[in-house]
Amino acid sequence: MKKIGSILAAAMLLLLAACGGSENNAAKSKKGTDKIIFADAGWDSIRVHNEIAQKILEEGYGYKTDATAGSTSATLQGLRKGDIDVYMEVWTDNVKDVYEDAVKSGDIIKTSVNFNDNDQGLYVPSYVIHGDKERGIKPLAPDLKTVEDLKKYPEVFADPEDPERGRVINAPSGWVVADHIDAKFEAYGLDETLNNFMPGSDSAIVASLVDAYKSGKGWVGYYWSPTAITAKYDLVLLEEPEYDEKIWEETKKTQFPPNDVVTAVNKNMPERAPEAVEFLKNYETSSALTEAALKYMEDEGASAEETAIWWLKEHEDVWTKWIPEDKAQKVKEAL
Repeated sequence: MKKIGSILAAAMLLLLAACGGSENNAAKSKKGTDKIIFADAGWDSIRVHNEIAQKILEEGYGYKTDATAGSTSATLQGLRKGDIDVYMEVWTDNVKDVYEDAVKSGDIIKTSVNFNDNDQGLYVPSYVIHGDKERGIKPLAPDLKTVEDLKKYPEVFADPEDPERGRVINAPSGWVVADHIDAKFEAYGLDETLNNFMPGSDSAIVASLVDAYKSGKGWVGYYWSPTAITAKYDLVLLEEPEYDEKIWEETKKTQFPPNDVVTAVNKNMPERAPEAVEFLKNYETSSALTEAALKYMEDEGASAEETAIWWLKEHEDVWTKWIPEDKAQKVKEAL
């Protein structure tokens, strides 16, 4: 009986060892193939920054990467939960409460300021105010200066579906900033003469602007810089009172708050992919660098990936400072 017991005990030890080994191998296998997931929140600049970072992580470090698309709210929630690992453009003041709560709770970690020299708000083509002699366009609203002035000019921005009123193009549904424009609409009394139109996507905003611009018609809508659109077209950002935090919190009747556009990661990333996090801590560009990429993307009809490759080749002096020399060499060879 003792002999049988010893045999059984030895067999159990072998079984446990085998199971433990299997679990360890599975964990190693998962770690070796697990992808770093980036947030695609729906605009071109975040897609380009995603591709730049993905190229560096894949070619320089050997990580596998992917991106998950969704609205700002959905992707930020995904970042907090760990369904998404990296966010290359958190416009911090557009999502201030959610962002600050996520950082405070430790769910996400800010890694760097990608860029902070940006603008956003309601834009009109320059010819609306100043005209365009070359195109034979006279000023449509020469005294237009501020967002509040818009309500004086419904005929300039006539809504094609409601010609007696004007139309302001809001941000797409699902973008947090759309709620801010809604609040401004009420605060400035724009709803007296103008309709608040919610487009389906960023591309829908661009299409409406381009159509109006080509025909020299009035157009007003939400946009931001850096973008290919603000680089390519002569646009004017309408004035608002200087940013005041208290008024902003109450009514949004001021300029948009100064916006640090940051990179951030899920709380588990420092342990999961420490080298990736170290790289992202050094990731820093500017509106000019971002706009250069977006202009190339627009002019060449390039994809985000093609644009990232062009940008990495054009701005080697920038990104090679973010990573060790041996990693940079691998990326250069891959390019």
